[in-house]
Amino acid sequence: MKKESKRTFVVIGLLLGILMAAMDNTIVATAMGTIVSELGGLDQFIWVTSAYMIASVAGMPIFGKLSDMYGRKLFYVSGLLLFLIGSILCGLAQNMVQLSLFRAIQGLGGGALMPIAFTIMFDTFPPEQRGKMSGLFGAVFGISSVFGPLLGAYITDYIDWRWVFYVNVPLGLVSLLFIGKFYFESLEHREQKIDWWGAILLVSSVLCLMFALELGGKEYAWDSVVIISLFGGFAVFLALFFLAETKATDPVIPFYLFKKRLFATAQGIGFLYGATFILGTIFIPIFVQGVYGGTATNSGLILTPMMLGSVVGSQIGGRFAAKTSYRNLMIISGILFLTGIYLLSTLTADTARSVVTIYMIITGIGVGFSFPLLSMSSIHGLDMRERGTANSTNTFFRSIGMTLGVTIYGTIQNHLLMNKLETALPMMKKFNPSGDSRALLSKEARAHIPKEILQKIVDSLADSIATMFAWATIPVIVAIILIFLMGPARLTDQFTATKKAQ
Repeated sequence: MKKESKRTFVVIGLLLGILMAAMDNTIVATAMGTIVSELGGLDQFIWVTSAYMIASVAGMPIFGKLSDMYGRKLFYVSGLLLFLIGSILCGLAQNMVQLSLFRAIQGLGGGALMPIAFTIMFDTFPPEQRGKMSGLFGAVFGISSVFGPLLGAYITDYIDWRWVFYVNVPLGLVSLLFIGKFYFESLEHREQKIDWWGAILLVSSVLCLMFALELGGKEYAWDSVVIISLFGGFAVFLALFFLAETKATDPVIPFYLFKKRLFATAQGIGFLYGATFILGTIFIPIFVQGVYGGTATNSGLILTPMMLGSVVGSQIGGRFAAKTSYRNLMIISGILFLTGIYLLSTLTADTARSVVTIYMIITGIGVGFSFPLLSMSSIHGLDMRERGTANSTNTFFRSIGMTLGVTIYGTIQNHLLMNKLETALPMMKKFNPSGDSRALLSKEARAHIPKEILQKIVDSLADSIATMFAWATIPVIVAIILIFLMGPARLTDQFTATKKAQ
């Protein structure tokens, strides 16, 4: 078989792996109501998502480092097998505790799939083709955000919720077949010591942070001993991790990479973009559902304009990467992204649905640029043995940003809403005794609220989300400042260096 044909099969295998990992949380979220109704454990369902995220985020930098040490194929295949085993076990789960545990296994595998898939692509294709391929890989994230909720809703309604996990099996087996048969590494391995202390301390710090963010304000008050202890544990383990990494022969996250301006700025931008873009995917459906009416199951359709915009932006960013610097393209990204977030901050209950769609498209195109460009910026000028670590670090920072963004801005929005409702409706507790703003979105709750009161609730919801987006412009502005610090590096620098070496 020709080399080009083999690479095509490798790309298909990698795209399937990324699609599964990126789509997993969205497809499961759609089925969550049905899962809880069958398995019970309403007070434990949050761990179904949290277990996956904790294991995935903690595993990313570790698998990235191991792939640099012992090869991409070994750990991509290992991650894929873990993901498939976890998926099968999730489909067989008999209670919420089992499901959460099996989701952690699945998440650990997912933590290997995305960063290593991008690294294999960079290793497989020459510099002049990486822009186009990065755009294609980045577009999968946008597609998964649209396809996941729709597929999850269809499977739950017409088949069985367990198939939201089983559907991964045929996709994963095809990916496993193509990578196992057609991908061959040329990497010369060297003996290295595994930084076990660094890995343990990193996982411990991430676990403390994730548990604190998930439990704070829900299961326990923010100023409770449990939450303060978790944040304290995060700080202590993180400090020990930094200390361990300075002494390790082969650290999990080599800090010398952050001395490279392009790498350091790419991680900061990825963190800030992740913290902001996730807000659109969560709060735009809430706005549309709360203001215009409808059901939560069509959230995938609501977000389609933004996700299609991100696909277009990803393709444009990847294709033009060889024509100008990363910084120039990211400036366009930052301007569009800031414009989109600012426009979303002007939403009111009277805003037309078509106008919201335009705002979503602008936001999607802006963030779409970053998908391929930040990945290419992270590995720019690095040795082949450093690319896995660099890519996983970039994915790690974006994921942490998303987690913090959802928690911080979600708290802000709910606080704003409750304040506005208490001011507008002194009798609010009668209609919403739980204090949960999302309870107001259900048809059952709204049916019992008088029309004039419902209008005040809708106005308050729209205002709280708009104000939250106004606050969200701050991280985007900081990201734009970092973009200007990226320097003049461009994709063709690597192409020129390769030509000279030959």
